[in-house]
Amino acid sequence: MSLVVLLSGPNLNLLGEREPAIYGTQTLADHVARAEATAARHGLTIEHLQSNYEGALVEAVHAARGRADALIINAGALSHTSWSLHDAVAAFDGPAVELHLSNPAAREPFRHTSVLAPVTAGLVAGFGGLGYELAVDAVAQLLKGAS
Repeated sequence: MSLVVLLSGPNLNLLGEREPAIYGTQTLADHVARAEATAARHGLTIEHLQSNYEGALVEAVHAARGRADALIINAGALSHTSWSLHDAVAAFDGPAVELHLSNPAAREPFRHTSVLAPVTAGLVAGFGGLGYELAVDAVAQLLKGAS
């Protein structure tokens, strides 16, 4: 089975409590379970890490090199600011998909630019919890060589 590393950035541990009008009422565990169920249908395994620390996410990408087949990254606000995470993802040899529960383009101006976008295969945004399923579906297709 192919391994997909799912990374969750700062404040995502508060999902279900934090700004439910924007992020919904499902918890991070709910979203991870949805990703795992979708991955199983594709014959993939999900390994999840959530951290509020940028360096821990960078280290997780480094640790995935040579071990994981793909990355799915919901880096939260770090998507717009973390050049170190950008560089780590650029050094990963496999597809990476950026994920957001909300639609950053419809929010505050600082969220309109992603520093991860140039080093990811694509972006799934604005679909709430369905985004986790869509991101896994996208990775599965990328791993099969389909576009």
